[in-house]
Amino acid sequence: MPGIDECLLEAMALPGARGASLVDWTSGLALGTAGDSPVGDHETTAAETAELARAAAEFDSFAAGGQTFAGSAVSSAGAVGEPPVEDLIVTTRAGYHVLRFVATSFDSSVFLHLWLDRDTGNLALARIRLRDLAERLVLG
Repeated sequence: MPGIDECLLEAMALPGARGASLVDWTSGLALGTAGDSPVGDHETTAAETAELARAAAEFDSFAAGGQTFAGSAVSSAGAVGEPPVEDLIVTTRAGYHVLRFVATSFDSSVFLHLWLDRDTGNLALARIRLRDLAERLVLG
């Protein structure tokens, strides 16, 4: 089971990976980073992507069955620490941003962010691998 650094290095091994980070969407802080940042600063990218993740995780429109994930709320799956959204994909002219929420045994508020080059990245493969990494990630 990989820790944060190993997880990010595995994410960077994906075709077209430009940058990766583990972000706390409550605080907007990067817990770990690898590669480049789209704006040249990982902390700025973490804060900006955290806003997007927070909106998706907390708004009723995205919650299955209308249950939100606020603090210690229980998701529709019934597990504490599991947001109702699995991942988000933002497509830009030059790349893809994939945000994968990490379910934990505690009140989770972290996600993996992978920035992929649009020409060389494989979005389907990235989603599959990020899901696997999120399931195996050891936080502690």
